[in-house]
Amino acid sequence: MKCETPTLISRLPNVGTTIFSVMSALAAQHKAVNLGQGFPDFACDPALIAHVTQAMQEGHNQYPPMPGVPLLRNAVALKIEALHARQYSAADEITITSGATQAIITAILAIVHPGDEVIVLEPCYDSYVPNIELAGGVPVRVPLTPGTFRPDFDKIAAAITPKTRAILINSPHNPSATVWSRTDMLALQALLEPTNILLISDEVYEHMVFDGAQHESAARYPGLAARAFIVSSFGKTYHVTGWKIGTVAAPASLTAEFRKVHQFNVFTVNTPMQYGLAAYMADPAHYLDLPAFYQRKRDLFRAGLRHTKFKLLPSTGSYFQCVDISDVSDLGEADFCQWLTREVGVAAIPLSAFYGNGFDQRVVRFCFAKQDETLDAALKRLKTL
Repeated sequence: MKCETPTLISRLPNVGTTIFSVMSALAAQHKAVNLGQGFPDFACDPALIAHVTQAMQEGHNQYPPMPGVPLLRNAVALKIEALHARQYSAADEITITSGATQAIITAILAIVHPGDEVIVLEPCYDSYVPNIELAGGVPVRVPLTPGTFRPDFDKIAAAITPKTRAILINSPHNPSATVWSRTDMLALQALLEPTNILLISDEVYEHMVFDGAQHESAARYPGLAARAFIVSSFGKTYHVTGWKIGTVAAPASLTAEFRKVHQFNVFTVNTPMQYGLAAYMADPAHYLDLPAFYQRKRDLFRAGLRHTKFKLLPSTGSYFQCVDISDVSDLGEADFCQWLTREVGVAAIPLSAFYGNGFDQRVVRFCFAKQDETLDAALKRLKTL
């Protein structure tokens, strides 16, 4: 009997392996310092591990409530109120998710119907567009201003049609390391006010805003909060990206629809880690001190890069640093990152990977969420350029 695997028509025919996996594999192959993929190479606080261990030992090892452990949802609601002066009901408006990536696709699946349009601002994180396509939606790509990566509200307004269901924003921004200002958020609020357009606000780098600036969460703006799914990440904040735990804050009616999808694509999230995080959040210093922690690393890395031919772009938020490679190489971004990994021994990510059309502006992204020794080793190699 002849056995053949049936031919499959792909749901995502234009999607391959992510650039992050490709560059991390290349870095490992060539023993390069990996400043490509955005994850820390240092350990989290042992106290956080101790809280999770205690939760396991106390027997918190079975399914938690579908929306998340009440203690953790309450801690999240209190944090948002303290930071942004907006009250969310822990019971009806906060949901614990299996990371921010799951939170975003769940929000999209909950609100996007086939044919609905969703505005994404490029360059953007690579999960956004496939998520929209899996929901049957139509991604509408609007570029951020090249060079500054500021939102162009005239272009955003021009992209709105009667089919526009939602807009997805990200601040602090990956990959550009820029942050939206109060003026930006007020402009978005005014633009959306006469519409029924929903907002997905990706705020996973919320505690990495530098130089004394304030994170302008959508929660701070009543007209945005009333229509927003606000996404956050414990992994980014507490240096545990492998735990894949995040949160979504949204008005009760939006949360109800979100949870309809959430209960069937993940149901619940790791129980002892939720209890451990709830206990750890009792001390707000763990996130309030994070801007200074990462600003020091940013400044260390930028000081070293000034001894190279790279042109430094501003890094006002997140744990990324973008550089212009025009004075270093004639190669395009993708080829340059391959060359840099193989020949110099440092891995970076091309910004062109964050554009649907591969727009190449001679800019690459480094991640400085690394031990000082790792950054020093990378800088020593980069200074040879």
